[in-house]
Amino acid sequence: MHIVVLTKPVPDPAAAAERLGPDGRLDRAASPAVVNGNDEYALEAALKLTAVHGGDVSLLTMAPSGAADTMRKALAMGAARGVLVTDPALAGSDTRSTVQVLAAALRELTFDLVLAGTDTSDGGGGVVAAGVAALLRLPYLSNAARIEPDPATGRVQVRRITATGYDLLEAPMPALVVCTQVLGEPRYPSLKGIMSARAKEIATRSLTDLGLSADGSGGAAASTEVID
Repeated sequence: MHIVVLTKPVPDPAAAAERLGPDGRLDRAASPAVVNGNDEYALEAALKLTAVHGGDVSLLTMAPSGAADTMRKALAMGAARGVLVTDPALAGSDTRSTVQVLAAALRELTFDLVLAGTDTSDGGGGVVAAGVAALLRLPYLSNAARIEPDPATGRVQVRRITATGYDLLEAPMPALVVCTQVLGEPRYPSLKGIMSARAKEIATRSLTDLGLSADGSGGAAASTEVID
């Protein structure tokens, strides 16, 4: 089975405190970038699933061009390849633009499941995955504590955490699943994984490649603004 994991480079939480620039945007040059922590849990879940059912894992990231270096760590964990959507016009993108771009990129990929973390440490909105599922009309299975796909029947079961216990959800694949940390700690990249990651493909896509207009993306088209 083929799984795509949504990943995002974020400022290292262990580095200096995050700060905002005069435009209200996060100053990403103030600290080194790392793979978003919750995305690593989603990647770990994907790697475990393909170990059982076969197939491979791809990464999908929307970020500046330098994010390829950050993606190498996720590739070192065991992902087979990466897709980096990068374009100067994407700077300052809000949630709406991000959802549209990721959905457009996913339309070019083949997958049985899309896995995502619950949120990102540099934003915390936790709605991008739901927006992507809505645009692509994919079943949306959130807060997963267990994921059980059945490639033979083309369906997936998810145990979703609730305030009082859990729900057992079932949906046809392809589907989008939001992962929780209950699924298991991310593995550390091995030396062999680190060495092999250098040779793995990271394909880049621009807005033009995805058939999107620069006028509808980035800070100029943002529907939200930080005023203080």
